[in-house]
Amino acid sequence: MNKEVDILYKQSRKRKFYFIYVTILILFLTICFSLCLGSTAIGYSDVYALMVGKASDEAIQIIINMRMPRIVAALLCGWALALSGSIMQIILKNPLASPYTLGISNAAAFGASVAIVFGSFAVQVPQSGDFITVVNPYAVTLSAFAFSLLALFIILLIMKSLSRDSHTIILSGIIISSIFAAALSGIQYIASSSQLASIVFWTFGDLSHVDWPDLLLIFVVLLPISICLYYFRWNYRAVSAGDEYASSIGVNPDKTRIIGLILTTICTSVAVSFFGVIAFIGLVVPHIVRKCIGNNEEFLIIGSALVGSTFLLLCDTIGRTILSPITLPVGIITSIVGAPFFLILLLNKKKNETYY
Repeated sequence: MNKEVDILYKQSRKRKFYFIYVTILILFLTICFSLCLGSTAIGYSDVYALMVGKASDEAIQIIINMRMPRIVAALLCGWALALSGSIMQIILKNPLASPYTLGISNAAAFGASVAIVFGSFAVQVPQSGDFITVVNPYAVTLSAFAFSLLALFIILLIMKSLSRDSHTIILSGIIISSIFAAALSGIQYIASSSQLASIVFWTFGDLSHVDWPDLLLIFVVLLPISICLYYFRWNYRAVSAGDEYASSIGVNPDKTRIIGLILTTICTSVAVSFFGVIAFIGLVVPHIVRKCIGNNEEFLIIGSALVGSTFLLLCDTIGRTILSPITLPVGIITSIVGAPFFLILLLNKKKNETYY
């Protein structure tokens, strides 16, 4: 009997490793596919020539300075949002937990709109005499980051004052999201036409307005947080099994939740503050991975990050090619693809099946 259980366990782990390997392969192929798609034709031979140092100047300019930053941005943003969503769902034991439903995304959107409206100034174009609105992009990023942390601070206050129950936290997040959404509407109402256009475009979510120094900064922030989240994976498993069980094996459930929420909020706020509001990645991707490999946090955390990167890169590739030369913001594509996909997952879920 024990031998059969051991064989089944090894087979289960082998399937999970295969899933990770296949996901990495799909991600690599998606990167190559995305590099070659765009308004200017780039072939796989050009990509190979770049790798061996024989590419033309035009190919180098297009690949290195135009397409690669956008691809890396999609990988980092998808990684951050999906990883955060998976951890939030585990520690809160709620399949609806995500950066969006906890109000972090709307708080960041409000912060960005505040910087756009109150931190912008008009500049006259010499040739035409028209006025354009100029906004410091780092002011927008910092303001979005600050307000997303404010949303987390409010959630932690509610947890301390009222209840640490996961349903209470989710409801608090929905309320906070509604408050910041209303505040965002108020900011839009008093904004000028050019400021309003900037706010709306930012809330769509976009991956094109970052350069290599920005991407390096994002990576430097995400890497240690991701390592830390993975390191505490067994604590998250204990918490998902129940507070009494976690306490019985020496894991403090309240401390684990608070630290997990702080780390995932920082992870999310960095992504949202640079790229805008991109919905459904943190909600849908963990469910996709869980459907494939189950609830094992050891593989779920890594799988969510990999699938999140792949999913967002595919959505961005569709957005910039489907109506070429018009580029659709990636946030629109993730909502179009993510919402019905999540509905399909819910409809296909068996009545006796549970995620936690």
